[in-house]
Amino acid sequence: MIVPMKKVTLVVLDREREAALTALRKTGVLHVEKQPSYSDALDDISETLAKTDQAMAILSEFANVKAERSVPSGSDSVMDYVNTVLSLRDEKKEAQDHFTRISRELDRLQLWGEIDPEDFDYFAERGLYFFPFEMSTDDYANLPESVRSVLVNRDKKTIRTLIWGENDLLHADMPRGATELVLPQIATKDLRYQREQAEKRIPEIDAELLNYSSVLPTIESFRIKLLAEKEFETIRAGMDLVSVNEEEIHTADLACLTGYLPEEKSSVIKKAAAHNSWACLLTDPSDEDAVPTELKNNKFVNLITPLTDFLGTVPGYREVDISLWFLLFFGIFFAMIFGDAGYGFLLGVVATGGIISARRKGVAPPQALYMLNYLAIMTIAWGTITCTWFGIPVESLPNVFHRIALPAFSNQNSLAPENIKVFCFTLGLIQISLAHLIGVVRNRKSFKALGEIGALMMTFGMYFVVLNLVVSAEKYPLSTFVLGMIGAGFLINFIFINYEKSIGSGILESLKNIITMCLGVVNMFADIMSYIRLWAVGLAGAAISATVNQMAGPFLGGFLIFAGIMLLFFGHGLNLVMNALSVIVHGVRLNTLEFSNHLGLTWSGFKYEPFSETVKK
Repeated sequence: MIVPMKKVTLVVLDREREAALTALRKTGVLHVEKQPSYSDALDDISETLAKTDQAMAILSEFANVKAERSVPSGSDSVMDYVNTVLSLRDEKKEAQDHFTRISRELDRLQLWGEIDPEDFDYFAERGLYFFPFEMSTDDYANLPESVRSVLVNRDKKTIRTLIWGENDLLHADMPRGATELVLPQIATKDLRYQREQAEKRIPEIDAELLNYSSVLPTIESFRIKLLAEKEFETIRAGMDLVSVNEEEIHTADLACLTGYLPEEKSSVIKKAAAHNSWACLLTDPSDEDAVPTELKNNKFVNLITPLTDFLGTVPGYREVDISLWFLLFFGIFFAMIFGDAGYGFLLGVVATGGIISARRKGVAPPQALYMLNYLAIMTIAWGTITCTWFGIPVESLPNVFHRIALPAFSNQNSLAPENIKVFCFTLGLIQISLAHLIGVVRNRKSFKALGEIGALMMTFGMYFVVLNLVVSAEKYPLSTFVLGMIGAGFLINFIFINYEKSIGSGILESLKNIITMCLGVVNMFADIMSYIRLWAVGLAGAAISATVNQMAGPFLGGFLIFAGIMLLFFGHGLNLVMNALSVIVHGVRLNTLEFSNHLGLTWSGFKYEPFSETVKK
């Protein structure tokens, strides 16, 4: 459930601003509404934090490298480490750029051999001016006799030569195709030396960075403190505006802040306000307020938390919490996509092993392991029902597996694919209907509830349309009752779904969106159809599993048994990974798109994160 929140406004003396925030942070209950703020201190903290993040990103590349290292000495503070790391990074980049530039320059001069610009200056001081040129053999052969040259080298098409004269003016009769060589700034031997030095310095810098990676935990701890300081300063700098009778006025004596906290924790902030002599006002949030969302569920429902945290999905404060339904339907979708009891068993072993290992180490097992155990149980159940175990042909399985399978869905039954299709569409009917039933309950005091009932009627009608078109027109004929239910449902939904103050205004609003309303009927059909993906993706996974077994089978009975085992591990492992990706694409989608759209859930919320001494990393 979504925990009811209270809006809190605190007003304190401006000179006690920092002390008030320090005391408020110790309570750890108020989600502060941060205001646009600026201060020199905030700029300094942000700049330091940016440098720290850069240093951590650099050192993280070396953190897992196995090599001897020691804690660098000679630093008075963590920022000394950070600045040294950033300096080494800049030096490494400069060395790499220098190496690249010199390499390009040497490549350009390679065919000319050793070149030293000082040699050209030496001859110029004595009245001999040399101009290095590159030209075709034909141009070289057609040089006028007045042009004096010294051949440097040649290949099939190109000649490199020195044109010389007694002044620094280039001869006017040079061919148009001739290209003068731009001399390097230093000799090529010096360029090679600089390149060697740059190339040598790069691994030396890497070794220094590797040594500094040992202080990564120290820098990370420092970063956490910086985050706390930044949050504190952001709030402090934003406490400049006091609201009186809905009018904002600036005052030099007072400072205020606004925040939200769970209603059940109101007493905490009241006691803190009384103890610190703050002016405190607690009210119910208005519709315009951006209220954070705090979810409170039992241990079973909380199993879905790792997934929603990974997706970053949070319902809005005024929306509905579907954690229970998300968990239940996601478990079913996961099981149908993996579709194999053997895979479920492996997942269960991994999850249980992780939980036991964590408990032996004296740490709390990650919630994700418990969720994986739940998904493993659901997968084993579905695989048992369909008689699917590691893709082994059903006739090769022990009889006990045949007996515990559900005949209608068992692979022994030739009608099982059709029955599973019907089951997929029925799942869609149940989940979408549930969304509209929740809508009926939420709008029970409004005529909008009738609009939800109309959508519910269309859902049932479209369910039979899908069965008629996809499964069997003979078994599921389109009766007048079905078509009438769709028509009546659309009419009721059209009249009442946009109801606000009167039925007439609701109809007018529906008329404004007539195209969207009509497309809603088509979308209802498409959404129910969308659940067929569970059967299709599960069928694909089963086909891959069976193919892997067929490929490995010939190797398992001979001296190449090791190759067969490796093929099984690789093939089934790849199938597991593909199934996991399919769950994210398809299993999650049905909850966050099809189900949520019919529920009117936009996932526009953000988490309740109280201002406390423990900050989010």
